[in-house]
Amino acid sequence: MNKMTLSLVAGCCVAFGALAESGFTSLFDGKTLNGWKVNGGAAEYAVEDGAIVGRGNPGTPGNTFLCTEREYENFILKLEFLIDGGNSGVQFRSSARPDAKLKHGNRVFGYQSEITDGGNDTARIYDEGRRGHRFGIIWLDNTPEERRAAARKTFVRKGWNKLEIQCVGPSIKTWLNGVKVTDIFDDCQQKGFFGLQIHAQKKDSKPASCRWRNIEIKELPPCPTWHSFFVKGADGQWKVDGARYVIPQDWKFVEEKGEAYLRGVHDKAEKKDGLVISDADYGNFMARVTYILNGGNSALYFRAAEEDVPWVLKGFQNEIAGNAKDSGLWHTRGKVSKGRGWVATNEVLVAKVRAPKGWNTVSTIAIGDRLVNRINGFETFDLVDPLCEKTGKLGLQLHGGCENEVRFQKWEAMRIEDWMLPHIAR
Repeated sequence: MNKMTLSLVAGCCVAFGALAESGFTSLFDGKTLNGWKVNGGAAEYAVEDGAIVGRGNPGTPGNTFLCTEREYENFILKLEFLIDGGNSGVQFRSSARPDAKLKHGNRVFGYQSEITDGGNDTARIYDEGRRGHRFGIIWLDNTPEERRAAARKTFVRKGWNKLEIQCVGPSIKTWLNGVKVTDIFDDCQQKGFFGLQIHAQKKDSKPASCRWRNIEIKELPPCPTWHSFFVKGADGQWKVDGARYVIPQDWKFVEEKGEAYLRGVHDKAEKKDGLVISDADYGNFMARVTYILNGGNSALYFRAAEEDVPWVLKGFQNEIAGNAKDSGLWHTRGKVSKGRGWVATNEVLVAKVRAPKGWNTVSTIAIGDRLVNRINGFETFDLVDPLCEKTGKLGLQLHGGCENEVRFQKWEAMRIEDWMLPHIAR
């Protein structure tokens, strides 16, 4: 690991007429809305007294967002806000899709750092227009109440508050008035625009407003590229790239209706696991795969070692069982060492989120001792495991000794580079 520390030199935070904090640049000139555009509903935005002010239009459909014309990937964003009624938020790494029902024709979706008039859930992470409120789940974070309470004590009603958002690869962190609120790993989207939200209001509501000023950003290097283990060659044939087969006859690429997948079929008479194993080791990374399990048992292996045992790999499995154990964490034994069995499961959540038919996606984010599994974008667990292996192979499994039929799409991985680690450790 490279020795690197993040040094933020204190300075004047006024985004206009004075020096910004070292390394930061302004997204708002204090006078105009140049570089910004409105998406969504009918709220109105203007510049007053060196701040952007957004005012709601009660009774009109949709949330409204003043969005940057540029997209950003890895960054530290700092701003101040003052909310007066209603609900607001700051979008980041966000996108928009057409919606003719809205005044400005686009529905914004993506990560949002919440802003509430009472401060209760301010700086928590909501997934606007995508995962928020699906399956009865509101927040992407599981911030402990004691941390939320500490941040809530700092909130200034009818006054200015400071919000900081940091995104580095899968790591998303927020601070309210200098108190850390959220600290999550998520692999859904690594790049997008910022947006200042005015939430839709009922017709008879008093128009809500929110002000933002001193909007500054420190851009960080981009993420490494995702490596896809499934590639289409110049000859038009699909193949694995950066991986090899165990029992090659178990595997075959199939292309149907313009979509390709790797199909694995395993006979119960074969006691050895059928596997696809990465050539390289992965220590700090995020990896994901989309699958359909039509019988038997499978897994996304990670930080695994090859050993002379029928199941070949010793280490962690992101479980694929075709039931509520999916996305659980299983630890497989080796030739000499004992496995730990189930390390973590979340059967209640998985039963809600998992599609009983069709494609599902599981992902693993592993950085140091911190391990996070997700299924279809929802966190199964987030744990710190000092006993975990620190590096090893990735792999796709066809469990030995049973009839298996599984299909895999979009198996890919992204390494977490050394420069990212000090930021993630903040």
